[in-house]
Amino acid sequence: MNRANQKKIEEFHVEDTPKGEINHYWLKLSTNALGESIRLPIMVARGIGEGPVLGLTAAVHGNELNGISVIQKLFNDLEPNNMNGTVVGVPVVNLQAFFQGEREFNDGIDLNRIMPGVKNGNTSQVFAYRFFHGLVRKFDFLLDLHTASFGRVNSYYIRSDMNNKVHQELAHLQDAEIIVHSEASDGTLRGAAEALDIPAITIEVGNPNRFQKKLIRSGLEGVHNVLAYLNMTDDEIEKPSRNTIVCKKSYWIYTNTGGLLTVHVDLVDNVKKGQHIATIRDIFGNILEEYFSPENGVIIGKSVNPVNQSGGRIVHLGIE
Repeated sequence: MNRANQKKIEEFHVEDTPKGEINHYWLKLSTNALGESIRLPIMVARGIGEGPVLGLTAAVHGNELNGISVIQKLFNDLEPNNMNGTVVGVPVVNLQAFFQGEREFNDGIDLNRIMPGVKNGNTSQVFAYRFFHGLVRKFDFLLDLHTASFGRVNSYYIRSDMNNKVHQELAHLQDAEIIVHSEASDGTLRGAAEALDIPAITIEVGNPNRFQKKLIRSGLEGVHNVLAYLNMTDDEIEKPSRNTIVCKKSYWIYTNTGGLLTVHVDLVDNVKKGQHIATIRDIFGNILEEYFSPENGVIIGKSVNPVNQSGGRIVHLGIE
């Protein structure tokens, strides 16, 4: 789209986008210290037929970039004249963190811990409130795109409440390497959406601070599957190409001792109880501590930063 298709708006309403069109908007959420507007970029594709509103959000943490590319590529594919319902894409939610290349908002708060925000709260709470109530609560379904954090890498995995049949379907449509059953935590965007009966899943699309073409393609295919499942497009759902591992729970294993960390397992590795998974050495190369898997599981994510203090993350272990 060219700039002629962009418009600055004070409020978002789905019906303001004509049927059969794709438009881009800049939604005012707050103002900076100069009194200038801080505006959220929104991409809207409205089909000619009736249907649900599917929301896609990325960069709730400012350094999580793969989801941005998923949304951009999706909108390049969409043909609103052959579509039902509306797709709303927010390529960057956490504007302040995105500008700085950081995870947290500029007051040091994680937006994905304070949703749906506070109307008369502090800087990040107000931003979260206006984002959620001005936009997200107008969705019928939500796919929230994330990546790993600083110093860590992730498999392509989904967090979903697998006790809910709709959430279960949305999760399996992603053809992910791993699905982790988890009820949404308070303060997360997924949890705030589910509290309003908006079916939502979290899609972990790889690693931070980069674009990963293979994972972006996987994420894009999953979104197209959801569009077909919701009868928003007439595409066929792509058959799964992976033997997705479904975990009933997951947790991180942490270090007891600081030092230089070497992790001996890779993403999606199946590990056995008692298997050697990591070693901590001191600055002279002496072994300080070794770590072993407490039970059978699969590696969902792991630390890739050797410099590790006591209480640092080692691996994210999924339990089937």
